[in-house]
Amino acid sequence: MSLSGNLTLQRPGFSLRASFDFPGRGTTVLLGPSGSGKTTLLRCLAGLEPAALGRLSMNGVVWQSDDPPVFVPVHARQLGVVFQEGRLFPHLNVEGNLRYGWRRRIQPVQGAAYEGAVEMLNLGTLLQRSVQKLSGGERQRVAIGRALLAAPRLLLLDEPLSAIDRAHRDEILPYLVRLRRVLDIPMVYVTHSLEEAVCLADHIALFDSGEIASQGVLSATLSRLDLPFPFQDDLSVVIETTVIRWDADYALACLQIGDHILRVPASTKPAAERVRVRVCAKDVSIAIDPHTQDSILNKFPACVIELADAHHPAQVVLALDVAGIRFVARITRLSCATLQLSPGKMVWIQVKSAALLI
Repeated sequence: MSLSGNLTLQRPGFSLRASFDFPGRGTTVLLGPSGSGKTTLLRCLAGLEPAALGRLSMNGVVWQSDDPPVFVPVHARQLGVVFQEGRLFPHLNVEGNLRYGWRRRIQPVQGAAYEGAVEMLNLGTLLQRSVQKLSGGERQRVAIGRALLAAPRLLLLDEPLSAIDRAHRDEILPYLVRLRRVLDIPMVYVTHSLEEAVCLADHIALFDSGEIASQGVLSATLSRLDLPFPFQDDLSVVIETTVIRWDADYALACLQIGDHILRVPASTKPAAERVRVRVCAKDVSIAIDPHTQDSILNKFPACVIELADAHHPAQVVLALDVAGIRFVARITRLSCATLQLSPGKMVWIQVKSAALLI
């Protein structure tokens, strides 16, 4: 199962040249700055850019081809689409908007699906409310519910959190995480926020100047030492792990990392046992002696597995193995030479707790 294609689209001052093979399961995040081509590709996937050339298929079904000529229209692709501003019908209340999605479905859907969508997105108390009286976060939850109730084969989300403030973004993000975990519908999600990508992605595609600069599994892609220049500051690993306890006295969550414990700031007990944590390369330091007394809580034995030059001439980047888990670090070339680092060398890494987010 996959969503694959090779598409081009020419516009004045912009050219999209995207070759991709996204999984037919889970969430693929298209990440990059504004104007890099993310939304344009999403519109191509939706069939909203008939001028695009190339080939596109979903699970072996050709949606677009130049030879032989094929172009499956939007309504026949069986999609759910959520735009930045939601685009709800103002003359319908919340229930009316949801029922519109229900009526659009092509494949038969059990009646329980409606109640399930309402419950999953916590819309029960909003059903009779005018959409004009909803907050930004509430509007987007309704838009997502309407898209889901159309029983799509593919759910496309175009920066659904970019038009709302931080408080409402934090309100809706847990619902999107829940959708990722419980739905068996592939999703393509456009964002310029790395935080959203880390929370939601199974697979990621990094966009730069109309092209996909890198794509693959989330952590494997973000931890590549040869990340394209615009993303070098994002060099990191994303670890999905287990919360084994919460230290209320010091507001720290204790996470299982192989045989080790990673301590992460958490003002309240994490709601889920399984969490994701991002460790940035710039927040990992390397030592030969682990017994130095300092403020860093997380110290683990590691083996250097790879070194590469960073884009800055004063720095190098390293990949390290900690109990079978990949970490990355960015240090100065001088430190690398002083510590005589090379593949196979055993060291200790130090990870700043304050740099970690659940």
